[in-house]
Amino acid sequence: MQGFNSLLSLLNLALIVFSGFAFIDAAMRREDAYRAADKQTKPFWLIVLGIAFVVNWIFGILSFLPIIGLIATIVYMVDVRPAVRQIGGGGGGRKGRGSSSDGPYGPYNGGR
Repeated sequence: MQGFNSLLSLLNLALIVFSGFAFIDAAMRREDAYRAADKQTKPFWLIVLGIAFVVNWIFGILSFLPIIGLIATIVYMVDVRPAVRQIGGGGGGRKGRGSSSDGPYGPYNGGR
């Protein structure tokens, strides 16, 4: 029985980390990227993922509420996050990202 409880504790910790990561990722994205990707708004996803994080923190894995939070987190990670990242809703100055004048093979230099 003790092994089962430790497994549930690890699973609960994994859910907390997963929903926390999704919440932080959603907070780092730009608001206009959500609209450009035709997804719900940034405040909507922050509220949903914040509630999922709190529910995972308070309730154990044996309740049905963390399962709903897990589904919402999975929807964000699988559907919303890739669409918002494709629009360019990154969290800030990441190296390796080009400017808006870059073409597929590097910067556009005006035909020089």
